[in-house]
Amino acid sequence: MFDLSYLNKEQQEAVQTTEGAVLVLAGAGTGKTRVLTSRIAYIVHSGLSELSEVLAVTFTNKAAKEMKERTLFYLSQNGYRNNLDQNLWIGTFHSLALRMIRPHCDLFNRSSNFSIIDSDDQLRTIKKILQEHDIDDKKHTPKQIAYYINTWKDQCRNPEDVLTHGKFQTTETIASKIYKHYQNTLDSLDAIDFGDILKVSIELFKKHPDILEKYQSKFKYIMVDEYQDTNSGQYVWLRLLSKKSGNICCVGDDDQSIYGWRGADIENILRFDKDFKGTKIVRLGQNYRSTKNILNVASKLISNNSKRMKKEFWTDESSGLPVIVKALHDPIEEANFIASLIENKHNNGIRFSEIAVLVRGAFQTRVFEERMLAVGIPYTVIGGIKFYERKEVKDAIAYLKLVINDDDGISFERIVNLPKRGIGITSINKLYEIARTNDTSLPKAARWFSENYVSNTAFKLKEFFDLIDNFKQDLNALEPYELMQVIIEKSGYLAMLRETKTIENEARIENLEELVNAIKEFESIQDFLDYISLVLDNTESVVQDKVTISTIHAAKGLEYHTVFIPGFEEGIMPHQKSIAEKGDIGIEEERRLCYVAITRGRKEVYITLCNRRNMFGGSYQYVTPSRFLYDLPKGSIKIL
Repeated sequence: MFDLSYLNKEQQEAVQTTEGAVLVLAGAGTGKTRVLTSRIAYIVHSGLSELSEVLAVTFTNKAAKEMKERTLFYLSQNGYRNNLDQNLWIGTFHSLALRMIRPHCDLFNRSSNFSIIDSDDQLRTIKKILQEHDIDDKKHTPKQIAYYINTWKDQCRNPEDVLTHGKFQTTETIASKIYKHYQNTLDSLDAIDFGDILKVSIELFKKHPDILEKYQSKFKYIMVDEYQDTNSGQYVWLRLLSKKSGNICCVGDDDQSIYGWRGADIENILRFDKDFKGTKIVRLGQNYRSTKNILNVASKLISNNSKRMKKEFWTDESSGLPVIVKALHDPIEEANFIASLIENKHNNGIRFSEIAVLVRGAFQTRVFEERMLAVGIPYTVIGGIKFYERKEVKDAIAYLKLVINDDDGISFERIVNLPKRGIGITSINKLYEIARTNDTSLPKAARWFSENYVSNTAFKLKEFFDLIDNFKQDLNALEPYELMQVIIEKSGYLAMLRETKTIENEARIENLEELVNAIKEFESIQDFLDYISLVLDNTESVVQDKVTISTIHAAKGLEYHTVFIPGFEEGIMPHQKSIAEKGDIGIEEERRLCYVAITRGRKEVYITLCNRRNMFGGSYQYVTPSRFLYDLPKGSIKIL
């Protein structure tokens, strides 16, 4: 008899409902991983299938590893010893699909040793194709072309499905034409890319019913974790594999669907009972993580979303402290307030590692990093790089360094071809040779070359130094932050980022705007650069007990004793881009993000907002409190 005494009533129901389609709605902190792994162990222990006849799918290697370990633990705890070393089909979508297609490589024109190219190889391949077709890879960048191709592959669309003959040569139109050439190149390389794995698997199933039937018969039970994060291709793959047995159990939470920007389709979970007839829906309502007040605030907030499945949450935990809401004057005061509370909590026995600052945008981390460095609070950044170590920030700072120091060869080499100016590694090596021969710095050798040679490289260098000289003239005429604004604009760096509309580039632009805000706090460029040198010199630490600074997206699945959620203002939470581009759909996803942030807290949650903020690198502007504040129940919050 399999012992289920460690599970509550709803969890036991989810585990023991083995036949047919089952949707387990598992809210934050309700023990979904425990249910999923217990269910696998229960099915195998009960003799309903062999362990190798269960297909369990998740999104990350870390989650798959935990799923395997827990499943084997539950089996061994219940005295099951039969074939625990057999081949397990527990893994990510892509790792499992790859296992399915490798034995059939001849059916999609690959050898048995075909390779899988990574994202860097993909970008290099696309760049080569663009050059071969005389397409400007600065206007239509490889990264943006790759974005469209990967999106089409996730949707299982072939080159002929997306080919457009539009009059205007947009990047999407270019990508639709490049797609075929890209696939031909992969053919010649005996390779596929990451996006091909699931797509090829689905195509094999559809073109060769015997292969599909083989896997349909093999897997008697299919389990899926984080179902709310599936995209259209993953949805089709699961539908095909589960069609024969009908035994599919998906665990997820529509309220935590926050990855729409990378293709996740919330409709997959919302329409589950329509897609799979006779679905049994089990709602896990007991939260084991948070106090009553935190849970009340999160539940009331998310209940304002119209696109969600109804569910009730409860906990045996005490009411605990109310969720604190505090308005501060500006981001500096906000950072000081939070850092002071962190120090106080640490002095009262809470480890730094039990505390998190969760931000909506990566640009927000700068003031918190600087304050924690100033007062000696150890911290780590999850889901990103520390502010002054981010590439775009270092690039912009390199321009400043070269403006005030003609001999800064490191900065020169970093930015001379950024944005691209046609000055490649061969030219740089030649300049190094001139510098060594004449015992001078690399920038001075480059300036001499630009003045004494007649060539395309010399002309490009002359243009570059004219730009730097113009910035030098602005050095005394402008405030330091104004000079930074001019550099970001006139260097072409901002235009380069704007050309490729990706989530990453939007974050980079926000980071550059925040860099301008940072420089406003210094009287001179040299003061700022000296400060940066000290900041970078003091960021390395062997201390393991550190406060977490993280984007909310990166914090999903984590939990902390105390959580701070700063920037609770219109334009940040919810984010202006979501409002502008998606309207009500965007607002609902932003509310889900807020819900995820709040439910990371076990004992304490602090929500802070500012009365004014530097927006987009400009002057201070008064801002409006987030509309989400009005969703919070008065009985469970305390306004300081």
